[in-house]
Amino acid sequence: MRYLRYYGEQTATLRLWVTSPMIQSHSRNVVFSRMKSFQFAVLSLTLCGLCSAQTLTQNSAPGSTPASKAADAEFVHSRQLSQQGRYDEAIAELQQLAVSKPGLKGISHELGAAYYKKGDYFHAADSFKQAVQQDSQDNEAIQMLGLSYYLSGNPSQAIPFLEKVQGWYPRANVDASYILGQCYIQTKDYPHARQAFAKMFDVPADSAASYLFTARMLFRQEFEPVALEYAQKAIALDPKLPLAHFLLGEIHLFQSQVPEAIADFQQELAIDPGNAATYYKLADAYSRVQKFDDSERLLQRSIWLDPTSTGPYILMGKVLEKKGEPELAIRALQRAASMDPNNAITHHLLGQAYRDLGKKDDAERELKLAEHLQSGESR
Repeated sequence: MRYLRYYGEQTATLRLWVTSPMIQSHSRNVVFSRMKSFQFAVLSLTLCGLCSAQTLTQNSAPGSTPASKAADAEFVHSRQLSQQGRYDEAIAELQQLAVSKPGLKGISHELGAAYYKKGDYFHAADSFKQAVQQDSQDNEAIQMLGLSYYLSGNPSQAIPFLEKVQGWYPRANVDASYILGQCYIQTKDYPHARQAFAKMFDVPADSAASYLFTARMLFRQEFEPVALEYAQKAIALDPKLPLAHFLLGEIHLFQSQVPEAIADFQQELAIDPGNAATYYKLADAYSRVQKFDDSERLLQRSIWLDPTSTGPYILMGKVLEKKGEPELAIRALQRAASMDPNNAITHHLLGQAYRDLGKKDDAERELKLAEHLQSGESR
């Protein structure tokens, strides 16, 4: 689950970046592309870990029959190749084995696993489909077939297989609930998505929390209108639910409804005055309506509460530069750069601040570094 937490944090950071009025439109296009690639990469990484864990479980399962043990012995070398990242060799060896030993138990399953680890989800789905046809009790193949369908862009085909998995492993596989919820979102079956996420977080399906969790997932997948509706429903059910007004503010900010976002974040602070991220987002909203003094004050509070986050330092640099204080802006941005030296935006802003001070060499160095980092990120 650590991959999913990181995924959420990074996606939220990218959203704040691309919606900032201080970012040029061409940069927004680059980052939206990066956001989509990032989401898919992390999901694939998480699911590959899931596949590896299941394979280990299968290999060590008690009660294996002599026939199944003999079949496992046939796959030892191909599994080793796959573990070493030599997927094409593993697949070729398994294909040859299928020809030389027709009817070998588990061969389609093994091919599906090899294709899956390679990232060839179309062929993985074909192989797992054959495995399920050969053995309707192969629970792992059914689950991996659903995941392969999802990752190959067929969420509607994935749903029935992932639904079956939920019955076999109740609350034991959070990843499967997550992917099932994503499939429901992609097919616009929002009530079932809410049920999946409620199960994932172990809360009642009709609770305010379930609406909040689903709203967050919807917002992450850029279903803003429905996310807004679900966030409002969560607040209607529980007006003091932590982070509900916060999410509503994020959605309004993303939609450039700044006055509404400001009101949302202020209500969140009334519920939880100790959340550093709320001060940060409220400061961002104020900066968009050029209330730079208010923004600076709130950013300082955010930094006092959480000095480990780079976002407030970067925004502080922007705000101070707008206020005509490039020296102080440089201090804040240097702090951000020391925490995350590969952030292109930080170096771009540093270049602007140095240019304002007439330090041409420093400005040129930072702007070139920013361009280099951004070109690497856009690949």
